[in-house]
Amino acid sequence: MAKGGSGLSEPAGGRVNSPGAVNTAFVLDMQRKLYRWSNADADKVFGDLFNLIIDQRTLAHAWARLARNRGSQTPGTDGMTRRKVEERPGGVALYLEQIRAEVRQGAYRPEPVRQRLIPKAGRPGQFRPLGIPTLKDRLVQMAVKLVLEPIYEADFYPTSFGFRRGRSTHDALAAVQRTLHPTNHGPSPVRFVIEGDIKGCFDAIDHHLLMDRIRLRVSDRKVVRLVHAFLKAGVMIEGSLRHPVTGTPQGGVLSPLLANIFLTAIDERYGRWTVRPRERLQQAADRRHTDRRAGRPTFRIVRYADDFVIMVAGTEDEAHAERDALARFLEQELRLELSKEKTLVTPVEKGFDFLGYRVVQTTALRTGRPVGNLYIPKQKVQRMRDNLKGRTTRSNLERTLGALIDELNPLVRGWRTYYRHATDACREFNSLDWWLGQRVYRWLCKKHRIRSWKRLRRRYYRPTPDRATARVWADGSRQLARFGEATTSRYRRKGSVTDVAWNDANPLPRRSDAKAYWSAVNSLLSLDPPMA
Repeated sequence: MAKGGSGLSEPAGGRVNSPGAVNTAFVLDMQRKLYRWSNADADKVFGDLFNLIIDQRTLAHAWARLARNRGSQTPGTDGMTRRKVEERPGGVALYLEQIRAEVRQGAYRPEPVRQRLIPKAGRPGQFRPLGIPTLKDRLVQMAVKLVLEPIYEADFYPTSFGFRRGRSTHDALAAVQRTLHPTNHGPSPVRFVIEGDIKGCFDAIDHHLLMDRIRLRVSDRKVVRLVHAFLKAGVMIEGSLRHPVTGTPQGGVLSPLLANIFLTAIDERYGRWTVRPRERLQQAADRRHTDRRAGRPTFRIVRYADDFVIMVAGTEDEAHAERDALARFLEQELRLELSKEKTLVTPVEKGFDFLGYRVVQTTALRTGRPVGNLYIPKQKVQRMRDNLKGRTTRSNLERTLGALIDELNPLVRGWRTYYRHATDACREFNSLDWWLGQRVYRWLCKKHRIRSWKRLRRRYYRPTPDRATARVWADGSRQLARFGEATTSRYRRKGSVTDVAWNDANPLPRRSDAKAYWSAVNSLLSLDPPMA
């Protein structure tokens, strides 16, 4: 790679007038080359990355990514927000140039992270610490992430799904479900599942072990020092400054990538039975088949950040032995503690909770074969009802129905979108629709101090545009969303290859003209189309 990243060319076929398009092309070309080199050589060490990080086009693209996020209006300890930067003399261009000069000269030092405690859902009295870096630190972290992510993405296992582009919680659930399904050779051999739970994982990541794993791929000392400075940045808690010894601050742009680099060691432990990077699926299947024929247990892991399940093809005693061996491995190799109270060994017929779903192996009605099914946990349904109930109480009677609808609709749409892939989701959705309709009706009766169904129906209960027989609560143009509006379907499982723009297995189409090319680029990166 040429010094300063000058070896990365402009888009073929001439320049594009849009600066944002040029920045996107440069970053995309850089990431594709870094990923290709990293994927081709598992032992390659990258030594000239600092100049790519401080390149003007990298910083400009990082700013564009941050500006699209509503968090850019959340200030850190310095009180700076995106709007304040845009209103300053010189605007964004001067701000980026000042940061570039500061990082380039070695004078940049990350500011302390402002910490906020976020209540844990369904756990009263428990909070999750969320770190809010300054806008400048978020910008530099984003630039570092743009350069490091394609390098380490080539080393991540296909069984890892958390905080990776092109992967989601539904992909992890689909992988678990597929493992519980029968194959061409018979029923699934998985009989037990180990539900993994690490105590305070993000707060307990050892800095020395993490930096050792980073140095396996990056030898650029300036980049290594930059990452280490982010880890050692102080935390501002209620006006007092603390310097952490372990952990990555949750909320930082770079933290998810660093956590994945560190937790890849867990995936490596089960690499004999799961697909490794740069490996064909059949090779892992052959190793599992060899062990099962020899009477040895096999273990397959699916991990989403620090949440993971290990599916055991063996006896219950072998599952308990593996749980104890995993606890020793985490303590000795990663200095993490496995919660034995929460790390349960569960038969697949009884089911287990993973990423908000209830996963159970049941008997298929049509074939009679054991299959993996995803259900909506009862406690999740009850928690949603409690949430909706708390927003339709007497304390909210002073607001209008339109304001109440604006508050309820995001909850309804988000919940139904996440759970629409569950078995019998329609039944739960219809039940919640009826229940929520009754809640809103009683709330209106209390608000208007009338119980005349005809008057309320004439004023607020209106037919939907698509179905004349269906009615919803509405106020003006605002209508209460229905859970049943979501189309329930089985989630389409993706392949083991991450579907990102820099992956050569999913290349961008060769452009026949500038308009088609930039349309493809910007759609992949969720950017606005370039100006003509």
